[in-house]
Amino acid sequence: MHVLSTILPALGLLAHVSSAAYTLRDDYGTSDSFFDRFNFYTDTDPTNGFVNYIDRNTASRNGLINTGNGVYIGVDHANTANTPGRQSVRLESTTTYKHGLVILDLAHMPSSTCGSWPAFWMLGSNWPNNGEIDIIEGVNEQTQNQMALHTSNGCTINNTGFTGTLETANCYVQAPGQSANSGCTIQSDSTQSYGTGFNNVGGGVYATEWTGSAISIWFFPSYAVPADISSGNPNPAAWGVPTARFAGGCDINSHFNDMQIVFDVTFCGDWAGSVWSSSSCASRAGSCVDYVRNNPTAFQETYWRVRSLKVYQDWTSSATGADAGEVEVEVEVGAEGAEVEAGVAWDPTGLFERPPQKTSMKHRRQHYRHGHGRGHGHA
Repeated sequence: MHVLSTILPALGLLAHVSSAAYTLRDDYGTSDSFFDRFNFYTDTDPTNGFVNYIDRNTASRNGLINTGNGVYIGVDHANTANTPGRQSVRLESTTTYKHGLVILDLAHMPSSTCGSWPAFWMLGSNWPNNGEIDIIEGVNEQTQNQMALHTSNGCTINNTGFTGTLETANCYVQAPGQSANSGCTIQSDSTQSYGTGFNNVGGGVYATEWTGSAISIWFFPSYAVPADISSGNPNPAAWGVPTARFAGGCDINSHFNDMQIVFDVTFCGDWAGSVWSSSSCASRAGSCVDYVRNNPTAFQETYWRVRSLKVYQDWTSSATGADAGEVEVEVEVGAEGAEVEAGVAWDPTGLFERPPQKTSMKHRRQHYRHGHGRGHGHA
């Protein structure tokens, strides 16, 4: 088997037409087919949470997933939890992405509940070398969303161009002077951006734009979603200053590649558990695990309800390793014909669709806990 490099100059001509001509790549829908596009992670939680991630059949049978009114992704809120922990679901998209605009419309996210640690995020293979983008994340009774990047060495961000509050500027998971795996973090200034406050205003939209120069995240409460998003013609240039913008001293293209979309809810662990004793939750139980184990009804509101999840990509910026005006595609040629090299960018012609990635997360974080953990986390 050998590698053939193919140049598609026709696609490159489009680079001079528009700087951001977003076209719908994937609409995950709200039927049962939504779950067809995800792997159900069932290994041990890399963040040491008190959680039992279950498979699709078990999740469906136990009422943790359904599509009766949007896509419901929840946790067990009926039973006392035994080791390894409370039943939950962790979804990892079978498709990986390079650049794009990810728009998640939620009617509900997990509420601000003691012991919980929900996240909606993107993860590259071979963590942290291909990066992590935390779009929605928080723990316990947190009221404001925390967004973050986690990378290998050599990625920092500037404190400009966003409305949130910069907490840490070095995205490297072992950055000196920062708590282990803090990454570069920006906290939203809005109490409607996360948890119970988000749900109280009827949900909202998170839009994440990933280009070669920056990763930007916008939050829009349900009453203020731009018309271009609702119509399926998103135009980030018209949205104003983002809530978070990660740019400056970071080569985005070298630090972020081949990313899956992930939903999960874990409990306690390296963040929610580590800040338990210093949080308002400490009065409820002696430990996070005791509380999560013995209070199932506390987690009735710990669920995602997805109105839509769509991924758009710009033909002019989705190429990797190519000069302006051309898109380079690597194709493996074997006895069965041609198939795409796993690391190749999306091809808008549809000729070189990336095959599903089913690599287990089990082997990706042998030395680091999964990047949701914050040594200095917020409660």
